Amino acid sequence: MDPATSTDVVSTTPNPTSVERFTGLTKAERKALPSRVRQVSSWSRQAASATEARTVIEREAAEAVDHYRASAAELKRAAQVAWRSIALDRSDGPRLAAIARRHALEPVDETTRELVEALAAAAEDVTQAKKAAGARRLFVRGSRREDAELAGKRILDLHRWAGEIQAPTRLAELTRRPDRRRVRLREALLPSVGLLEALSDPSTSSGHRLGSEAVLAPRKGILVLRNEADALNEARRSEEPARRAATDAGNAVRSADTDTAVRALPVDELADLVRIEPLLEAGIRTVHEVIHPASDLRELPGVGPATAMRMQEAAQALWQRTYDEMPLAIDHERRTPAATRLLARLAEWEAGRRTKDAGAELALIQSLRPLIRSLDGGARFHLILANAASLDDFQAALRAIAHRAEMARRIRPGNRPADPWKDFERRPADYYAMLSELGFLTEDEDKIHGDLSAEIIEAVRAQELRTNNLTASLRGYQHFGVRFALVQMKVIIGDEMGLGKTLQSLAVLAHLHAMGASHTLVVCPAAVVTNWVRETDSKTTLIPHRLHGNRRQKAAKIWVEQGGVAVTTYETLNAIQPFLDQVKVACVVVDEAHMIKSPRTQRTERVRRALDASERAILLTGTPMENRIEEFRNLVSYLRPDLLLSADEFNPHRFRKQVAPVYLRRNQEDVLTELPDLVEVEDWLPLSLADERAYAECVREGNFMAMRQAAMLQGTSSAKVERLIEIVGEAEENGRRVIVFSHFRKVLDDLVTLLPGEVFGPLTGSVPAEERQQMVDEFSAAGHGAVLVTQIVAGGVGLNIQSASVVVICEPQLKPTIEWQAIARARRMGQLQSVQVHRLLSEVGVDQRVHDILAAKAELFDDFARVSATAASSPEAYETSQPEDPSTALAAEASDAEIARDVVATERHRLGV
Repeated sequence: MDPATSTDVVSTTPNPTSVERFTGLTKAERKALPSRVRQVSSWSRQAASATEARTVIEREAAEAVDHYRASAAELKRAAQVAWRSIALDRSDGPRLAAIARRHALEPVDETTRELVEALAAAAEDVTQAKKAAGARRLFVRGSRREDAELAGKRILDLHRWAGEIQAPTRLAELTRRPDRRRVRLREALLPSVGLLEALSDPSTSSGHRLGSEAVLAPRKGILVLRNEADALNEARRSEEPARRAATDAGNAVRSADTDTAVRALPVDELADLVRIEPLLEAGIRTVHEVIHPASDLRELPGVGPATAMRMQEAAQALWQRTYDEMPLAIDHERRTPAATRLLARLAEWEAGRRTKDAGAELALIQSLRPLIRSLDGGARFHLILANAASLDDFQAALRAIAHRAEMARRIRPGNRPADPWKDFERRPADYYAMLSELGFLTEDEDKIHGDLSAEIIEAVRAQELRTNNLTASLRGYQHFGVRFALVQMKVIIGDEMGLGKTLQSLAVLAHLHAMGASHTLVVCPAAVVTNWVRETDSKTTLIPHRLHGNRRQKAAKIWVEQGGVAVTTYETLNAIQPFLDQVKVACVVVDEAHMIKSPRTQRTERVRRALDASERAILLTGTPMENRIEEFRNLVSYLRPDLLLSADEFNPHRFRKQVAPVYLRRNQEDVLTELPDLVEVEDWLPLSLADERAYAECVREGNFMAMRQAAMLQGTSSAKVERLIEIVGEAEENGRRVIVFSHFRKVLDDLVTLLPGEVFGPLTGSVPAEERQQMVDEFSAAGHGAVLVTQIVAGGVGLNIQSASVVVICEPQLKPTIEWQAIARARRMGQLQSVQVHRLLSEVGVDQRVHDILAAKAELFDDFARVSATAASSPEAYETSQPEDPSTALAAEASDAEIARDVVATERHRLGV
């Protein structure tokens, strides 16, 4: 019964004192008494039965709750109970059902409770009242008759009051009991079960709260913890031997390359040091033959022991000089055994290097030991309840342990990458970063340092860098950039796109947190919030907090309480300012800082407030000056206005010198001695309001192809189009041309009118072949920032477009080979710049689904078809001029149709349409 209904009835439970002046029953009362006695007696039995049934339900639920309270394991961290864990196995189904049944019981209001108590107390009156009714009263005399009639009077009063409060309805509701139902373990935290509410109620028999927030972790999510301590300790012990092995393998590659080079050096190179005539007369033509002669040089005419020794010493010195100057290069087209061993040793060293500072993760594993032990009991799920630490902390702990453990497992025999070359091709930057750390890659010191003074350079070199919170490799120039930012406190990192400005910033934040900082902040455009959150999570052990969107207030509160890296947008900064005022922000990173080049805008004023409040700041922009020198001056003034007092705007060299203490820029050609062939960027973007509306309509219609292109068809209101315009602008600033691929003609038609600068196309399948080449030639002859817009199935096949070094793919394709063929149009012989590939991806919806499917297809392709002797030897092996096998095409169509149906169904369910 709803307690609210009890307010309509005045509770007037019959009171025995109301009959003190009782003088006997009237004739009418005697006549009505028998039926009233029977009615009250029936109500009493009904109330007793209902009360007993409710008591059983309450008892069974209380026993289940007490069981969970008693079995809860304490997970301690820093001498505090951080979390509690309850293991759930098959036997917990009935317990959860008992708790759910009690949770479903209707509450008993005060009036009904008084009714039940009155009916229970009326049992004796029922017995006595029967003596005052009918013929029985004739055999009862004196005081006994008076007592019987008095009991009858109370029964009549009780019956009258019960009628006023609608006793039959109340008893019917009291008798109603929830059905027994099966509760599955995965449903334990559903509100309808009420488990968390019961565990959080201190009024129960055990009397203490277990926690008001919980998460249900499946068994497989906890299994990652098992035995990880041994793996991490093994990796820590093996780090130094692995480093020596990697160094030795690198030296072996350099030795082999030096031998190859010396084999081509003529003996003439020794002419200034020794007499070479005896060598020439003996048929010795190369320096290598002097070092490794077919016969003893002392046996040559006119050559004695001393001369032979000088010849070999000179040749050996030339070999050593060549060795010292020999850069170590990894050529994936020349896979020598020495290079293969080097890659394997680097992978092993990487695992040890990334786990040598795993003390924090080992401490976490120790705190989670009770949880690990529960795995032996057959638990299928684990209920994790927050206590001194939050559930976000728990998830972060699991991620940190899993990441360290993954690195550790790679070092175990039998678990190394089966094909080191495959791993190298997947992430060459990591391998080159390790080679740089081992000293095998030389970098131009002047270009790394820019125009910095010797004093600042010395301070940067002396700066210690703590990397125990960093899980990614740093190149030498990146190390310098990180330490530069630490030494100079507030800086602009203006490195060219693709040199890792994000990673350098994260390394600074990781260092500061290792030194005791608790709160740091990243301000960026909304389009790259997801990227920053993902990069923070994957490349550091720091906890990212997304302070953007509908949950920004809650996220900001958690960030204030827990610390970590807050990622917010220019627009959201004002809304979270009250939270910023509550903490000390150790460092503010501003991405795409050219967006605050105008000092009088509200956006700039909000960012400047954050910059002024922080001791450290990093402005990231590859284009600090878009139109006028004043824009550059403004950025510098936000950090170091004193540098501008004498800044010479008419002498570029002097200006660079004057702003050097705050500004650092390196170009790819300056610091990447091997110039990576490919830099791939996944731009995960939120859907704008216009994108969401259009996408939801497409989902409602069940139109898969419309869903794929919806986020590109909203003009400048599209997040993808906005990001594409930014990429084109960056390309123009950096002297690059752009080729944009899409599967959809409507997308291409829109882009031709929306993109800035010189735009060519759309190049589609309907354009004749000769006109296609003419279009490409005109594009190649155009200036920097030119854009060629092309259909991926047309421009991705048969054309050489190496004049473009920035490739943008507007939506993920259903086959990875389509994307690879498109990229191969620019990434081919004759391309002098590294190729940057941007994939525009919506962070929710069809792009995420297709991206995951694409990754699975790519993995399958790698396992079976990535390497073939013909394709590996010629880029033209990617051409598809030959007719496709009809059976293959039909199979592919069927597969794509299945994907479409699955994605549409999934999205309809997610959006509830």
